[in-house]
Amino acid sequence: MTPPLGTPHESGRRAEELAADFLRSQGFEILERNYRRRLGELDIIAERAGVLVIAEVRTRSSTAFGGAAASVDRRKQQRITRAAAALLQQRADLSRLPVRFDVIVVWDAVGAAPRIEWLQHAFEAC
Repeated sequence: MTPPLGTPHESGRRAEELAADFLRSQGFEILERNYRRRLGELDIIAERAGVLVIAEVRTRSSTAFGGAAASVDRRKQQRITRAAAALLQQRADLSRLPVRFDVIVVWDAVGAAPRIEWLQHAFEAC
């Protein structure tokens, strides 16, 4: 049993670290983390088998506000896709790859080990 992930800021950072480790264990190469632009932020940019994955990382301690599918609303999807477009304009080497948008939720219930929920193809580009 591990302790809770801490303050919201610490929780977010730890969740992103756990999500990146999880993706590595699934054979992904992490290309970049916390890509920030005025248009939005991309938590994790990863590649595996010629597919670019943009992963939004969320932390949840209960299902009171919904699961992975409910955690990224339409407005957030738009910010992510705008930031992804900026990334692809900046990085010509990535622009040739198909892009997939995933959501990774790190469940942090008090008194339990963090658990990963990975929703592949969570949404389409807006």
